[in-house]
Amino acid sequence: MTPTSNSPTRHSRITGTGSYLPPNRLTNDALAAQLAADGVETSDQWIVERTGIRARHFAAADVTCSDLAVQAARRALEAADVDAASIDLIIVATSTPDMIFPSAACMVQQKLGIHGCPAFDVQAVCSGFVYALTVADSMIRTGAASKALVIGSEVFSRILDFKDRTTCVLFGDGAGAVVLEASETPGILASELHADGRHVGILCVPGTVSGGNVLGDPLLKMDGQAVFKLAVGVLDEVARAVLAKAGRTSADVDWLIPHQANIRIMQSTAKKMKLPLEKLIVTVDQHGNTSAASIPLALDESVRSGKIARGDTILLEGVGGGFTWGAVLLDL
Repeated sequence: MTPTSNSPTRHSRITGTGSYLPPNRLTNDALAAQLAADGVETSDQWIVERTGIRARHFAAADVTCSDLAVQAARRALEAADVDAASIDLIIVATSTPDMIFPSAACMVQQKLGIHGCPAFDVQAVCSGFVYALTVADSMIRTGAASKALVIGSEVFSRILDFKDRTTCVLFGDGAGAVVLEASETPGILASELHADGRHVGILCVPGTVSGGNVLGDPLLKMDGQAVFKLAVGVLDEVARAVLAKAGRTSADVDWLIPHQANIRIMQSTAKKMKLPLEKLIVTVDQHGNTSAASIPLALDESVRSGKIARGDTILLEGVGGGFTWGAVLLDL
């Protein structure tokens, strides 16, 4: 139902969070030992100094993106005290779906026993969750949905080149989810999304399937220096833009949850915003870069640990291949 001029203003609010990590946790030392067997040299010190990463989780060979997503979704539904049957929108942010089609969201829908509601994927790589949350918020505000599952889920271990130590040590698998519900009280305060296709080549998987064969290279490629330089600039700009749109300042932010890619990028963003590092949520050290899953994973872990509390103001921001970037400011 679309709100009328006499209806209360319709907003959306996060009512539950959930996350899931595959049980196989791989420390830097364990990964270095595996890589050494193939003649690739790296070390815990080398990885930590450049990225802040100390461990990551890899899914088993028979575990898919939708499998991880369902686990996170169930935990979010439980936290929100919402029955799966009442969900009327499912959006999954992912770059590593189970198959070319149907979407991972439709597979999540099937596994949760939900029928009939819209279900689709959003592909914005590491900005995917911010994009998906913005889309869900817009659909709830217009009355197209009332209770949405918004999920980020990735199995990046499937697209890594384990002969390239500059990329294979960075990524991990996992999923995070939120239940987003219609509310008369503002939850999502403002969002800001951008993309610039001129930079498609600096972070990509330049392969595709044609005639039953893989064309191009199906493994991740990244120009690390170019990504770093671009990320630091756009994350600062989009954070300021979303705060201005909401009529807030950095002083109003209780917690900054950036995409968990590299501790140096994250700390640089906080410093540019004049936020104390104590307000920066960091999980990259234990999860690695889980792409679209990283923000909801970090959010759920912080909520469940008691660090983030109901009523806190949180700034989410992500940047990823495309080149895409965006931010969401919300009151939990």
